[in-house]
Order: sequence, then structure tokens, then C-alpha cells
Amino acid sequence: PIGAGGGGCPAGGNDFQWCFSQVKGAIDEDVAEADIISTVEFNYSGDLLATGDKGGRVVIFQREQENKSRPHSRGEYNVYSTFQSHEPEFDYLKSLEIEEKINKIRWLPQQNAAHFLLSTNDKTIKLWKISERDKRAEGYNLKDEDGRLRDPFRITALRVPILKPMDLMVEASPRRIFANAHTYHINSISVNSDHETYLSADDLRINLWHLEITDRSFNIVDIKPANMEELTEVITAAEFHPHQCNVFVYSSSKGTIRLCDMRSSALCDRHSKFFEEPEDPSSRSFFSEIISSISDVKFSHSGRYMMSRDYLSVKVWDLNMESRPLETHQVHEYLRSKLCSLYENDCIFDKFECCWNGSDSAIMTGSYNNFFRMFDRDTRRDVTLEASRESSKPRASLKPRKVCTGGKRKKDEISVDSLDFNKKILHTAWHPADSVIAVAATNNLYIFQDKIN
Repeated sequence: PIGAGGGGCPAGGNDFQWCFSQVKGAIDEDVAEADIISTVEFNYSGDLLATGDKGGRVVIFQREQENKSRPHSRGEYNVYSTFQSHEPEFDYLKSLEIEEKINKIRWLPQQNAAHFLLSTNDKTIKLWKISERDKRAEGYNLKDEDGRLRDPFRITALRVPILKPMDLMVEASPRRIFANAHTYHINSISVNSDHETYLSADDLRINLWHLEITDRSFNIVDIKPANMEELTEVITAAEFHPHQCNVFVYSSSKGTIRLCDMRSSALCDRHSKFFEEPEDPSSRSFFSEIISSISDVKFSHSGRYMMSRDYLSVKVWDLNMESRPLETHQVHEYLRSKLCSLYENDCIFDKFECCWNGSDSAIMTGSYNNFFRMFDRDTRRDVTLEASRESSKPRASLKPRKVCTGGKRKKDEISVDSLDFNKKILHTAWHPADSVIAVAATNNLYIFQDKIN
């Protein structure tokens, strides 16, 4: 009963349930590395859903119009376009391979019939145009129907080409390529509310771009120390404010968030606000610094709040209060006793993302064992759900999962020791208006929706 009403009001009481809608991707046990989903993003209307994978591909799903004859078949998402966004490259100067993996996708607000999105790998950002063609021109003067050029001397009469209907084709074409601006790996891109500029962030710098200009960008944050041996923190995520085009935030590996205002100075090395929760000295351990690193930061749709995800929790901050978060939600507190083994298998460095529902009343983030968590901010209730093939019967309700932390295990509980840490949900997305969520589990994309009708 969490997070009902993506955009509208939460459903009252217990009548809200998430149920299975669709799953995309192969069922094979052995997953090809290239098929692992690395980012998921709805566009502004929610009618399109894009995923990027480690093989450099972008797959766009389109929501079908609701069917009058089958009122219960709420719009399903079907493949609309698939294209290769990035190819593997090699940096000869540094002798480094550049992976084709898509790190982030961000949609631009729709201005005309075509759709535009930004996709990035570690080094290069591309602006893609996705457009439809359902007509073709026929009857050219200078070439035959099969495309061969005609002999100009044999042309005796002029004809006017005509447009004939054809099967719908969806074309993806790269309109801009923004390259050579990042020394380190790009972790974030964010489109500004002015719809003309966007930022890209790597470990040490944030650049501001104009969507029309590819040969230069403006460096707005640079935390690189003069001596790299003095490096103590890196930038982990950055995002523009949804309404104020001069404000952006970036988070760091030290668990802090800085809010910057581009009106105050061109280089935003001096922040306007600094959000940090003082650490409780009693709970300090060897892992404290690693688990306090923020893996994602997201503004609420209203622009009043932001949330940050660290390894064990998700926090909601009021932009007007820097001293401590408004809310702290524990994602998988039962892993605190397991940090040693999570450090050994490198899971402790996993970067979980988080997202808001349309009305900012609920938040979602992932965990291990294909579990994902939802927190209802109004009722303070939370739930653990699972994205699995077992519960993927049409309209099957998702049963809440419980993890047993100690003592005697109840019938429905899963013990911490039997959790599968290879099955992790790092990327999730929430429809901007409806109760529809997309959850990436390795190479599968699960779509769940509410069961109200």
C-alpha cells in the first residue's frame, strides 16, 4: 500500500497494491554482460521509457493507447526503437579502453513531433533525435524508383513527386556529439529547466553545455587539488533544480551535498548551501566513510526537497535546512553486520539510484536479491517488493517480502545469509503522473502498476 497515485492522491487505506504488468528481456540463466541494463528513464509525459545497457544500446518503449474494447488492459509498453548509441573506443594517448556502456539517459522536453534524448558513456555525450516516418516521396525526375540515376538526356517531361503512405519507420539519428571535455568518467548528466543548457559531471569536474554548441563547454565546478595526492573526495552525482535554472546540486563521496547558484559566480567552487548530517561517533567503524558516500541525488518534482541515497539509507532534505535531513529511511539496515563480506566482494561500492513518484509523496530505491524498497512519506509506511519471474503472472499482486535479521525465522521471511548479492536493483524509474514503475533487474526490465482497476 505504498506510493499510490503516481501524480494524484495516494489511495486511502490498504486498497492499493502493486501488481505485475510486463517483463522485458531474455530468461537465460547466463546473462551476456552487454545485455545488463545500466540506466532507465521515463520521458516527461511518461509515454516513452528508455533503457541503456552495457553494450551501448538504447531501447525505447512506447506506451500503447488504452484499448476501448479491453478497458482493463492499461497501456502496455512495447518496443518503439532500438539503436546503438555508443561503440567501444580506445584512448591512444592514455592507453585506455573506453567502454560503450550507457551511464545515463536524459530526455529533453518535447517541442515538436520528434523526441530528443541525451545519452552518455564514460567520455562522450550524444544528443539523439527519434522521429517517425510514415510517408515517402515517389516520382522523382532524376532517379528511377529503385534509386538509380536517370540519364538526363532521356528525361522528356517533368513530373511532380508525390508522397505515398508507407509502413511506420522510427529513426534515431545523432544530432550532436559532445566529446573531449572530461578527463575522468562521466557519472551524471542533467538538463536545465531553461531547456537550452545541460550539465555533465565526472569525478572532479562539472561542465555546463549549450545543446547547440558541441566544441566548447564551460567548467562550473572543479574540485581537483593541485596535488592529486591530496585528493580526499570525488563528485558522485549532480542535478539541476527542476524550476530554478541557476541552481544545481552535487553530491560527494564524503556524504555531503553542495548546492550552488550560478548567479553568484561563474566558477561555483564556493557553494551556497552545504548539506551534511553529523556522524554519530558511537557508530563509527572502518566502513563508515565508504557507506556514507552518496550514490545518487534527486530533486523532488516540486523543487522544495531533494533526496540522497547512500549505501544503507535514503534521506530526504528540505532545501531550506542544511543541518540534517527531514527524513531518513533505512533501506537494508540488516546488512550493517555484513559489511565485511560486502567489502570483500566489492558490493559495498555498488551505486544505487533513487526516484520520486509524481506527487513527491513516495520514494523508491533498490536493494539486493532483486528487492526494491518503497517509502510512503505521508504514512511513514514502507514495503519491500521483489522483481522476479516467479511472480510474473499477468496482474499478479506483489507480495511484500521480509528479511529475517536474527532469532527465529518466520515462515515467509528470508534469512540475510540466503540473499543473492549478484541480483541487485540499481536502476528504477517512476512514471511522472501514473502509478507505473520500471525496475531494472540485471538484463530484465520489469514494469509494475497499481491494481486499482
